[in-house]
Amino acid sequence: MSLQNRFTEKFGIEHPIVLAPMDYVSDGRLASAVAEAGGLGLIGGGYGDESWLRDQFDRVTTDAVGCGFITWSVAQQPQLLEKAIGYRPAALFLSFSDPAPHAPAIRAAGIPLICQVHDLEQARRAVAVGASVIAAQGGEAGGHGTGTRSTFTLVPEIADLLQREAPDVMLLAAGGIGDGRGLAAALALGADGALVGTRFWAAEEAAISRAAQHRALRASGDDTIRQSAFDILREKPWPSRYTGRVLHNDFIRRWHGDESGLRGVLQEKQEQFRAAVKAEDYDVANLIVGEVVGQIDRVDTVASIIDDMVGSAAAILGRTSHQLAALGS
Repeated sequence: MSLQNRFTEKFGIEHPIVLAPMDYVSDGRLASAVAEAGGLGLIGGGYGDESWLRDQFDRVTTDAVGCGFITWSVAQQPQLLEKAIGYRPAALFLSFSDPAPHAPAIRAAGIPLICQVHDLEQARRAVAVGASVIAAQGGEAGGHGTGTRSTFTLVPEIADLLQREAPDVMLLAAGGIGDGRGLAAALALGADGALVGTRFWAAEEAAISRAAQHRALRASGDDTIRQSAFDILREKPWPSRYTGRVLHNDFIRRWHGDESGLRGVLQEKQEQFRAAVKAEDYDVANLIVGEVVGQIDRVDTVASIIDDMVGSAAAILGRTSHQLAALGS
């Protein structure tokens, strides 16, 4: 059973799987590996580092690679979007604030715009500014989001909205998708594909240390938490509605809920944090993973991850199709 659909056709890929543009972790190597394995790779432009971004696009080995940005951060560096457009990416992915100021330039360049959303209001805004694809992110996801909706309810509600109001706009499900079961569920819920982060964070090609990966793979989904302490520590000015899901550790146990206290000792804790990152001490340093980490028990190559995910999803959906056919006969 093929999983090819209108999403794979539009982007010229084999599988409806997209690499989440995880800041720095989704570098040119990881994005290229996902694209070479038949998915759509997105470089994690994150907060915007022009020299890093140039280096990553220089490493890209295939066409099906795009880039994602934290929209409110890019607004502070307008030249960065122009630079990214100049690389002729397969898509540009915007998250976490109004995409309207940036959408016209992306659309004028003929580059598909993917907008990440967390609720229906944001979905309608994405449609209004001309998004080709909406990525509906549930609170299960790693990294930043509002955490107010679950993937299992948000995706079908936005799928219904798009079917009524913008049937040409495609939909990705994001949050909690790490294997074939998750991919099959995403498609069954009405999505055209899946945006996958944490499972590729645990890939051999990911730009993350093996020590970090193996620490996270000992955890369950219960060991993750939404918080803002690490944003305060790193002096990232996130809007208050957004929190970040990370792996629970000693730093979070001390400072989650005492953010004002953390601000009072910020310089000291920043020095400790920098030392912990260098030493790979994840009792202090942060690990950005989603709840699906509890379903991952090993580090694999991207090709193996995608093969397993697609094969399992196709088998599940095939069984469902046969069961429905039997019920109707």
